[in-house]
Amino acid sequence: MADDPNWYCDVASEDELHRPYHDTEYGFPGQDEAQLFELLCLEIFQAGLSWELVLKKRQSTFEAFKRFDVDRVAGFQEEDIKRLLANPGIIRNQLKIKSIIHNAQVCKDLRKSHGGFAKWLASHHPLDHSAWVKTFKKTFKFTGPEVANEFLMSTGYLKGAHRESCPVYAIIAKTQPPWMDV
Repeated sequence: MADDPNWYCDVASEDELHRPYHDTEYGFPGQDEAQLFELLCLEIFQAGLSWELVLKKRQSTFEAFKRFDVDRVAGFQEEDIKRLLANPGIIRNQLKIKSIIHNAQVCKDLRKSHGGFAKWLASHHPLDHSAWVKTFKKTFKFTGPEVANEFLMSTGYLKGAHRESCPVYAIIAKTQPPWMDV
């Protein structure tokens, strides 16, 4: 992957839209429920589409999904789904939207069973990619291998968000992301 000329570190360094995400979010461990939930939702929206499109629609998506407040999204009803499907500022895919609402309900349940989404992730670490995928598919909707992989790299659970020569890699390494414990 490091020899790939399309490595995200190279793409992002040249792009005003990608650079802020690459430099300040991608691969950084996080504990905030809304932040983790947002990253999961963005990866779900990205499935089959470009990350550029997701980033372009990110602010509108953030607003449409009530700042990714798990309790609010978990309470979305049919009228909310209709509102979201009519919003041109977001990726309008009914299956993805319904999955996100379901996943918000799952995150609420994780508070009771594990103390929250972050603690649920930590309780399953370290798993290899295949085991993570099975765990995600068993727990959440619309979380196939690529969604699970990108979410786990974006949150520091799997290695690969940055190549070692990327300056951001050194910054992340200082935070001791979970993948470094393996």
